[in-house]
Amino acid sequence: MLQADEIFSKAEEIERKGARFYRDAAQRAPSDEIKRMLLDLAAMEDGHLQIFQQMREEFRNCKKDNVALKSDTDVASYIQMISDYGTSGGVESTLEQLTGRETVEEIFRIAIEAENRSILFYAGLKHMVQTKADKDRLEAIIKEEMSHFVSLNLSLATFI
Repeated sequence: MLQADEIFSKAEEIERKGARFYRDAAQRAPSDEIKRMLLDLAAMEDGHLQIFQQMREEFRNCKKDNVALKSDTDVASYIQMISDYGTSGGVESTLEQLTGRETVEEIFRIAIEAENRSILFYAGLKHMVQTKADKDRLEAIIKEEMSHFVSLNLSLATFI
């Protein structure tokens, strides 16, 4: 079973790779508008990374009797499976797919898939954290990831 430190580490890596993906994609953007949108998404992922780094640090600093994550077996198993999927074709590997030959449509499709998988991972994590502050932080991240998903889909519609 994944430990809390590993889970937060995985979330940090997802955000790190997401920001890098958007910055790499922005370099290939065919217009300033798309480039700006991708760079804005990268900046939001940077913000999420900082939140997960803070949560991870807070977890490391908490006392043993102040457990930061629930040990719900089904939710923990779900997180483990999503995490495993993330290393074998999921969020992280999706974000490493750029070859430099992608069309804008392909970039948006890759990003949409990654955002969706991130939402699933963070929704599972939200069920494991115990404090209201952590739940609120995760809810805010999930909402932002959902807005990325919607924005990317709307942008994609203009290319199809």
